[in-house]
Amino acid sequence: MASFAGLLLAVSLLAADPAGMVLIPGGEYLRGRAFPWSDYEVAWYPNPVKDDSPTRKIALDPFWIDAREVTNSSYAAFVKATGHRAPHHWRQGQMPEGKGSYPANNVSWDDAVAFCAWDGGKRLPTEAEWEHAARGEPEGKMYPWGDREITAQDAVFNQVDGPRPVCSKAKVGGLCDIIGNVWEWCADWYGQKYYAGAPAKNPLGPESGQYRVLRGGSWFDVPPLFLTIPYRSWARPGERSPTIGLRCAKSETH
Repeated sequence: MASFAGLLLAVSLLAADPAGMVLIPGGEYLRGRAFPWSDYEVAWYPNPVKDDSPTRKIALDPFWIDAREVTNSSYAAFVKATGHRAPHHWRQGQMPEGKGSYPANNVSWDDAVAFCAWDGGKRLPTEAEWEHAARGEPEGKMYPWGDREITAQDAVFNQVDGPRPVCSKAKVGGLCDIIGNVWEWCADWYGQKYYAGAPAKNPLGPESGQYRVLRGGSWFDVPPLFLTIPYRSWARPGERSPTIGLRCAKSETH
């Protein structure tokens, strides 16, 4: 029989508010890579970062997260309303025709922060929030749906011609494209060894750094490693890439 906490989590994850966000309940979850990765143990393999460990229980307050990645249409409305710069591939600052439902990309970390603030006082999710949202209730799994191998029915990946419209794949836990399509900026500075000494509740990442965290993999990436839930990537805050987009979050204040 499912526990009351489990039922509450399931209901909350499936219930999106009118603004298109999903409530992620607070509580503890197991953060980091809890499954073996064979390449890490091969002597001749270049020393990997191993930044997704140690695996630790951390606690988070409840928060909201966008059910889908920010689209070009939404980003175009932001650009029009604020005069903020458009992605550099938009000719004369105009969204590419027919691409309104595609995820916004070629946006820097600062661009992403500015958009989220404009979009109803939102913010970027912390890295811990992003992982908790991607995991849902199951712990220690490779993907939001479990350990089953990723397929083209699950996510947009291993492509050569760019992302696909948001929510072109089935939702998992109420969220579209949490794996694949575009990498998603997180609020945190990147710290290779941050997990070992991070606070046990509401970790916010290092106080400073050179890079900001990216999570979730993109249309260009090849499975399996880059597309797993615990995989951590990073980029300079000013980087604008066709593989990088965003999803906003908001603290639960009720």
